[in-house]
Amino acid sequence: MTDLVSAADIAAAADRIAGVAVRTPLLSFPGQRFLIKAESLQPTGSFKIRGAYAAISALDEQARRRGVIAHSSGNHAGAVAYAAARLEVPAVVVIPANAPPVKLAAVRASGAEIVTVAPSLSARVAATEELIARHGYTLIPPFDHLGVIAGQGTVGLEIAAQCPAADLVVVPVSGGGLIAGIAAAIKAERPETRIVGVEPELAADARESLRAGHRIAWDPQQTQRTIADALRIEQVGELTFEHIRRYVDEIVTVTEEEIRIAVRRLACEARLVSEPGGAVAVAACLLRERELPAASAPVAVLSGGNIEPALLAAIVGDAVAEPAA
Repeated sequence: MTDLVSAADIAAAADRIAGVAVRTPLLSFPGQRFLIKAESLQPTGSFKIRGAYAAISALDEQARRRGVIAHSSGNHAGAVAYAAARLEVPAVVVIPANAPPVKLAAVRASGAEIVTVAPSLSARVAATEELIARHGYTLIPPFDHLGVIAGQGTVGLEIAAQCPAADLVVVPVSGGGLIAGIAAAIKAERPETRIVGVEPELAADARESLRAGHRIAWDPQQTQRTIADALRIEQVGELTFEHIRRYVDEIVTVTEEEIRIAVRRLACEARLVSEPGGAVAVAACLLRERELPAASAPVAVLSGGNIEPALLAAIVGDAVAEPAA
């Protein structure tokens, strides 16, 4: 049986990231019943700093000297670069050539070496494995790693402490590390709390996988269609999927228009900047409430805010009518 992250693992990760990752607030959304866990307020602009720092800080001195490597659609790269710089560890990141410039700039600012590849998970993995074979780097995976999942689980640990009455937690899904960790933490504290994942309709491999009972991969050309660049992974991880099967109650999807509406309303009504992938859980709470379990104290995780300024300006200025919830 596959080992899953435990409550003790998550508590240990919380100790390691203390003083580096922010204990983000639960904020109200004006006129709505749900609260927002604002991970966009992390120093790297997304939850990814939690898993990256937890994993790198746990390495022994020899591994640190060799350096670390990560592949990422953008946010994990920025988090690994930031964490490595804090720990004085050399870092290389493998990123798709179409990653948003704002995410590439964050990596450069932390001093990590950047390797760009074709926009697919397989291309990223292949380049990463080649560099590990050549240089002996230690891999810090974006999601399929017990230490990374434990780090992301600290989001759930905080939600449980900040809102003990939370009976529904809605979480964006890409490779599955965030929802795996949050679900493990929440279910350990309060097993009756419902955990629901959210994906774009154009990149819904995790929903299909959960309903089928086994992992299903989508073609990269399919997942690249969504505006939510952080959620374009074409298949959830093996380890994260085991957590999803054990702990996650359902995965729902949102449309591209609904993602844009959520980004705009977060900026204009909640005064929070969100990237498209970061806004999908909020989109589900705003516009797909009838598809979610009934809840008296729901929480939506806003997972990241690293959006290109021009895209944010275009979305905020968009006057498309909102669909009925």
